Amino acid sequence: MSDVIQLHNTTPQQFKDSILNGVKSQLEELKKSFQPKEPEEFLTRSEVAEMLKVDISTVHNWTKAGKLQKHGLGKRIYYKRSEIENAIIEL
Repeated sequence: MSDVIQLHNTTPQQFKDSILNGVKSQLEELKKSFQPKEPEEFLTRSEVAEMLKVDISTVHNWTKAGKLQKHGLGKRIYYKRSEIENAIIEL
C-alpha cells in the first residue's frame, strides 16, 4: 500500500506556497547556525618562529620536546596554525 496525502480545500498554489515557506524558514535557521569550515593553514618553521617571536632553534627544541607537533611532506616540515595556537597555554 502506498502513502497517500489528501488535501481538502487547498489550491495547488496554496500547497506550493506552504511548502516553499517551510523550506525558506528551514534555510533561514540553517543560515543562522552555519559556520563555514576554515581550511587548515600550514606554517613553515620560520613562519612559526616569526609568529611566536622566537629563534628557529627554539621551534626545533619545542618540537623535539613534544610541545609542538610537526607534519611533513617530502623533506619539508610544517606546523598547523591551530595546533600552534592550542599549544600556547594560559598562565
